[in-house]
Amino acid sequence: MLIPSIDLKDGQVVQLIQGQRPALATNDIESWVSKFQPFPKVQLIDLDAAMGSGHNNELVRAVVPRLACRVGGGIRTVKRAQEVLGYGAEAVIVGSALFEPTRVNFKFANELANEIGPERIIAAIDSKEGRVVIKGWKESVSLTAVDALKQLEPFCGEFLYTHVDKEGLMKGTDLEAVMTVRRATTHRLTAAGGITTQDEIDILDKAGIDAVVGMAIYTGRLEIPLP
Repeated sequence: MLIPSIDLKDGQVVQLIQGQRPALATNDIESWVSKFQPFPKVQLIDLDAAMGSGHNNELVRAVVPRLACRVGGGIRTVKRAQEVLGYGAEAVIVGSALFEPTRVNFKFANELANEIGPERIIAAIDSKEGRVVIKGWKESVSLTAVDALKQLEPFCGEFLYTHVDKEGLMKGTDLEAVMTVRRATTHRLTAAGGITTQDEIDILDKAGIDAVVGMAIYTGRLEIPLP
């Protein structure tokens, strides 16, 4: 399944290369919300909140009721997760807060799962050069993606695996790396990071993996198929 993404930064919809270099930005949020309404799942990420440089909370609150959203970015407390779910999000995407420098933050993972339920938690595992990265992909954790997901399985209902090495480059994702993650868990899995073509989406779908696509949609490289 294709899951379109909406990344928010400075009050705009943006796409970044490798999570840092801006590739495009638009104030026309309405048109993208309208285009994505037919999709059964849409990913909404507040990049400012994720990077600790501010937030786009008003936009998040406005967009979430109109789409079947899974929302991430700066969800570091149970209270914030509850707020986002209260806006109407179907699930929260939690990344950096689930990790400490050398291990999973089991205390927070357990607290979050107990308070909102594992089925509404998507654990984000972002991998760069073979290691989990956090805090806007600027710091690495001494865990591989497979290490991380095995430890986090009891606390979430789904994983979002992002292959950061390919993110925003529109040169395709690393299918082998994604399939390695797929084989390591029975949980639902969504992949992101460089997915560019319908062929890739179809390959992932056949393996039971959803595909988050951003840059290829916004640049017109991938024509949005009706779900």
